Amino acid sequence: MSTPSLERGVLLLTRGDELLVDRVVGAADETSGRPCTPVTRFQIASISKQMAAAAVLLLAERGVWRLTDPVVRWLPDPPSAWSGMTLHHLLTHTSGLGHWEEYPAVDICGPAEPDELLGRFAAVPPLFPPGAGWHYSSPGYVLLARAVERAADRPYAGFLAEEVFAPLGMTGSFAGAGDGRPDLAVGHEGSRTVPSWDLATVSMGAGDVWCTAADLLTWLDVPRRNRLLTPASVAAMTAPHAPTGRPGEAYGYGWFVGPLAGRRAVHHSGDNGGYKAFAAWLPDSDQRLVLLANQAEVDPAAVTSLLGAG
Repeated sequence: MSTPSLERGVLLLTRGDELLVDRVVGAADETSGRPCTPVTRFQIASISKQMAAAAVLLLAERGVWRLTDPVVRWLPDPPSAWSGMTLHHLLTHTSGLGHWEEYPAVDICGPAEPDELLGRFAAVPPLFPPGAGWHYSSPGYVLLARAVERAADRPYAGFLAEEVFAPLGMTGSFAGAGDGRPDLAVGHEGSRTVPSWDLATVSMGAGDVWCTAADLLTWLDVPRRNRLLTPASVAAMTAPHAPTGRPGEAYGYGWFVGPLAGRRAVHHSGDNGGYKAFAAWLPDSDQRLVLLANQAEVDPAAVTSLLGAG
């Protein structure tokens, strides 16, 4: 079976529990020559939003909050313009908050104090009233992670480690800065290494998770086998809550829901500086597809051609 061009990274495809593609290629770090291996950890970028959504749903299952609660209850000094935003709105990108380009005062590569960062978001008026439209918003997921910290009374990265990764056996996964951790892939553009985005504050909840490919394959068992969350929460996470404007596609809680390779799927891509990622599950054929690359030039959409093999 041929696979799309991949110079650095890991590509996995399964049908049921059968592994159809298992490709590990290239250097985790061109400077040192250290190779990518099955235990190499990559930034999964915006796929991290699924873990944030799981954290929100876990707290809802425990009665800490309801998804219809205004998020301002869980944020310090929120602006009045956010008063109508609920957790549901943030999860579905229907809050009216913008994406990074709408916040030029935010440096995604530089650290910021959490409350200062929220202040920079608050300084820009929402694009529309909550629920009145759909606009992809990583800042909205940063707000969700901050709300999880305050509701759970512990650091967000610690909550994911203890309540999400450990129960699933995702031993190679963590959130936040990778300082001092082994087996990390370095982001590349061509043969040049590029600096990582700030994952401890600016990207928290929106693009801050590192995973091995095997761990990300395990993560797809959350919707596939109702792991970690109750069936009702999994159904809510993968429901088509908000049309994105693309034919047949909607957004759930951290997942795009719609056709992929002509079949229904839940999926998401990720794009951090020097990293590309993709993860999908197709329930009708029970295929799972995972791409993790430390190569900016990879097109995650290209790997969907492999799904025709199912």
